[in-house]
Amino acid sequence: MQLTQFTDYSLRVLIYLARLPQPGMATVPEIASHFGISRNHLVKVVNNLATRGFIMTSRGKGGGMQLARPAATIGIGEVVRVTEPHMNLVECFDPKANQCRIVRGCALKGFLYEARRSFLAVLDRYSLAEAAQTGLDRLHSIENGAPDSP
Repeated sequence: MQLTQFTDYSLRVLIYLARLPQPGMATVPEIASHFGISRNHLVKVVNNLATRGFIMTSRGKGGGMQLARPAATIGIGEVVRVTEPHMNLVECFDPKANQCRIVRGCALKGFLYEARRSFLAVLDRYSLAEAAQTGLDRLHSIENGAPDSP
């Protein structure tokens, strides 16, 4: 399974914002430059994140964006679900486009549905706050008894 670039950029923006000192604001050009990604594409990502309630934006001098709620309350699975509209692993997941000739006698579809549920269940265990931890922060939390992530 591969997440779309849109989801990748959405997660990057949220992690960047979560790592800002509080209260922190960032701009599209700042984040685009930091990650070396297209400003135009990032504008679409930011608009979607704002529409979905993950970030707040303000225009004008001193404007920018910030998280709309604490990073610990934003689930990674939640973000992936809203940025990956279909998550169709195979053709038969999409009834409108399905041309598979063995769909009626195939057990694979059920296995793949289960795998997708498991994938999202793992992501649901983690918050943006955890994803935003730097390597050193993560090492300290593991040393202090937090479960090691795969």
